[in-house]
Amino acid sequence: MVCYFSCDGIEKLISNGKKFRCHFIALERFLIAKNLYMEEMEVPTEHLQEKIHEQAEERKEKWSFYVALSTALMAVFAAVSSLLAGDHANEALISQVKASDQWAYYQAKGIKSEIAAATAKIIISNTNKTSAADSFANAKYEQQKEQIRKSAEANESDSEYHLGKHKTLARAVTLFQVAIAISAISILSKKRSLWVLSVVLAIVGIGFLVQALL
Repeated sequence: MVCYFSCDGIEKLISNGKKFRCHFIALERFLIAKNLYMEEMEVPTEHLQEKIHEQAEERKEKWSFYVALSTALMAVFAAVSSLLAGDHANEALISQVKASDQWAYYQAKGIKSEIAAATAKIIISNTNKTSAADSFANAKYEQQKEQIRKSAEANESDSEYHLGKHKTLARAVTLFQVAIAISAISILSKKRSLWVLSVVLAIVGIGFLVQALL
């Protein structure tokens, strides 16, 4: 048995294929962005903390002790922010993968719907009779497509939510790392103004952390 597709059906199939390619490209771009953010958070600061503690012990100045204490707190906040950022990045990736799977399922249902519609048109043109079964099948496909579309959009929204949290936490991690570096410079150069600047940056980082937690 040979089936022939109408021009409208072929155009819709091509359109569905283009949409699927767009969703695939979106997933690929998301993975690249996620890897870039993860790479940004992997800047080591342990050696800076060790240097600060060494200088504080050698000089035994009161403000040096405060620098060492504040740096330790910054490191804790940076670790917590990095951990939460990684969790949100993973959740965003999982939700995006689920959304892509749902869109692929949606496209498959669309193709089946177009095949059923084209087959029904051929039967009608040859027999001049409408089939209740074909009409029911088309209605069923459309209903399933609508449910799948809602599920895919919900997963996309969830992915965007987690990605937004990840970006906020990534900013917090960056600020904490910069603050630790400036603290090291301040204790080496004996400039308290730099230490104050590092504390201000850390406070801003805490603000981003709190924002992500809300």
